[in-house]
Amino acid sequence: MTNPERRYHFYIMASRSRTLYSGVTSKLEKRVWQHKNHRVSGFTDRYNIERLVYFERYSDIRTAINREKQV
Repeated sequence: MTNPERRYHFYIMASRSRTLYSGVTSKLEKRVWQHKNHRVSGFTDRYNIERLVYFERYSDIRTAINREKQV
């Protein structure tokens, strides 16, 4: 859904060993903090994914999700 007040982000994070992770969120700063502080169990925690290396902003969540699938 398009919401002019809402922003969605497609993002890519990396570990020092260059393992990559991509995701979509509406709260980029919070999500990056969660990854950096290992508050998200699973892939990003296991591979020490802690550095935001790229992001794009969208007003439509479907567009952000499609971009993630494209990458």
